[in-house]
Amino acid sequence: MHRVTAGSPAARAGVAAGWRLLSVNGSEVPDILAYRRELDAGEAELRLRAPSGDERLLRVAWEDPGLEFDDVIFDGIRTCANQCEFCYVHQMPQGMRKSLYLMDDDYRTSFLYGSFVTLTNLTEDDVRRILDERLSPLYVSVHTADEDLRKELMRWWRSKVHDPSVTRIRDMIERLEPIDLYTQIVLLPNRNDGEHLDRTLDYLVSRRNVQAVAVVPVGLTDHRTNLPDLRPYRADEARDVIRRVRTVQERMLAERGTRYVFLSDEFYLVAGEPLPTTEAYEGFPMLENGVGMVRDFLDAGLPPLPRRLPRPRKVLLATGSLFGPTLERAVDPLRAIENLEIEVRAVPNRTFGGVTSVAGLLAGRDLLHAIEPGEADLVLVSPNVLKYGTETMLDDRTLSEVRDELRTDVQPGGTNLNELARAILTGVGERHLPQFGFSTHAVKENAKQH
Repeated sequence: MHRVTAGSPAARAGVAAGWRLLSVNGSEVPDILAYRRELDAGEAELRLRAPSGDERLLRVAWEDPGLEFDDVIFDGIRTCANQCEFCYVHQMPQGMRKSLYLMDDDYRTSFLYGSFVTLTNLTEDDVRRILDERLSPLYVSVHTADEDLRKELMRWWRSKVHDPSVTRIRDMIERLEPIDLYTQIVLLPNRNDGEHLDRTLDYLVSRRNVQAVAVVPVGLTDHRTNLPDLRPYRADEARDVIRRVRTVQERMLAERGTRYVFLSDEFYLVAGEPLPTTEAYEGFPMLENGVGMVRDFLDAGLPPLPRRLPRPRKVLLATGSLFGPTLERAVDPLRAIENLEIEVRAVPNRTFGGVTSVAGLLAGRDLLHAIEPGEADLVLVSPNVLKYGTETMLDDRTLSEVRDELRTDVQPGGTNLNELARAILTGVGERHLPQFGFSTHAVKENAKQH
């Protein structure tokens, strides 16, 4: 435990931070869900151990003991046993933030945080628990409804832990019929797209517990040692995916009043096609999976613009190559302001390689290679390059360290166009925006491509 609430039953009993919860009502509890389930039963007896080894019993009745834990999973995160040829973790360079190497495939974090899981490591007890406790919704990586192709893509032949009775995705979706499922398909060119995608969507549409589908392109880096050759989508292939998905969207909108399947922004940007309207994203249910982030960013619009700034200012907007052209067009009206010089710079990704084009995967070292010290008055970066709640980037450099090396103010520029424009005009980045009443939101780390 990292904290005990002041005045709580635990605090009154002398329990403090650093103590360990051994059991509740005589049984070990594996996670916060089981802990809360025991407390919700009414009376609970907690056995706790101090760092000194002393143990203490704490009894509560319809009262929160006041314990706050370091993590919501007590018995260790269930990791992924698959060897997917497109897994992003397997393509990670060395020297990144440690949490990025964790292959989370735990149904509990899926329920609690919305992380995508494959369902290939569930035991019979896990399935019963999901059903008994109605752990709904869950977020599931499907990829394909063709069982043989799924086995091939996820390279189960390299793993000895899979039980064929639980690795079949159709069987699992159907067993979990009372549970709402939000699903994703990671598409690989000429592997699970085309007619395979049509059949997968037809199957998912037939299952009433599948609430929505996100379709995202495979994410690649230049660090694919001992992995099969894969490549990004070409413009013509992206247009074919859009066409097939649009057909399903139109049918579902007519039949159920929802488009049901939503495409990652990357498909539209690569294809050179217009982004869907705000309405077409139906509240952005898959925003944290890269579905609608660009539309959400643009929809905030620009604030009222002054004719000139009191003093000259050069602002450099550091972004990825994929978003660069869109950002150029979005900030173009600000270039009419006197004393303001804006440069949108598509920063090459030296960390993950040139094939990686999204802004959120830029590391501190990439900024240092792409920007000369003192060449701008202010450098604004995407907030998505930072670990949530911190100034730490993917390579464990902090914004403060980057500022020092560039001898330039470097700040997160805002999660939408309105915030970014205000940061450009005022010289104040997102870390200061709440005092102006601007809205902010965070995107979870991308560990979803199981």
